[in-house]
Amino acid sequence: MGRLDGKVALITGGARGMGKAHARHFTTEGARVVIGDVLEEKGQRVAAEIGGVFVRHDVTSADDWAAAVAAATSAYGRIDVLVNNAGILRHAPVTEMDPDEFRHVLDVNLVGSWLGIRAVVPVMRDAGGGSIVNISSIEGIAGAAGLSAYSASKFGVRGLTRSAAQELGPVGIRVNSVHPGGVMTSMALAAAQTMTGVDGSGFLKALPIARFAEPVEISRLVAFLASDDASYTTGAEFLADGGLLSGPGY
Repeated sequence: MGRLDGKVALITGGARGMGKAHARHFTTEGARVVIGDVLEEKGQRVAAEIGGVFVRHDVTSADDWAAAVAAATSAYGRIDVLVNNAGILRHAPVTEMDPDEFRHVLDVNLVGSWLGIRAVVPVMRDAGGGSIVNISSIEGIAGAAGLSAYSASKFGVRGLTRSAAQELGPVGIRVNSVHPGGVMTSMALAAAQTMTGVDGSGFLKALPIARFAEPVEISRLVAFLASDDASYTTGAEFLADGGLLSGPGY
């Protein structure tokens, strides 16, 4: 038996990176999965691989959220789990970042998560409850130079998680956040190429577990929070950073 047997999960940003890992792992744990993403070809391939459903989904659009919820309920009759995974990262000093780009990062990472919670609550409430897992970051705890928009958005996800947990606990909906450190994804690798002057080897040396995470290592934590094994856990923040923030200076 899988940890998520019988559950229906909607995972945003599921076409690649951590989202794809979440979709695959949830399937192995017994969940039926709906993937949302703007990357249609890649998303359809992942959905075909896992026997799930793909829906084109721009998380900044309330209409797209309504369509994603409708696709999930049409296919499977319910939504038990929402993973707000979709996100973007832009690297630039505050004085050099275009204000529209700053707003765009917040729209995808923070407003998109807020819209997602808002969209799934009626379905989850009618079913008697559910679990929402918001993917934040260690940058939502410590911040980082050159990542003002990303850090601001991920700090915001922490506040959103806590507020939503307070509001939704009485109707049986749990809300938690996961804060990954360095993970081997295409987005992280692309960002590293733009972050000149950053000492990658120094970053690794600072880790008690001196390596980057594989995406599935984050997926296992997300699956736990999505499952009934975490039935008394809400409004909480879970680090998966190889111990980075346990050291001096944090």
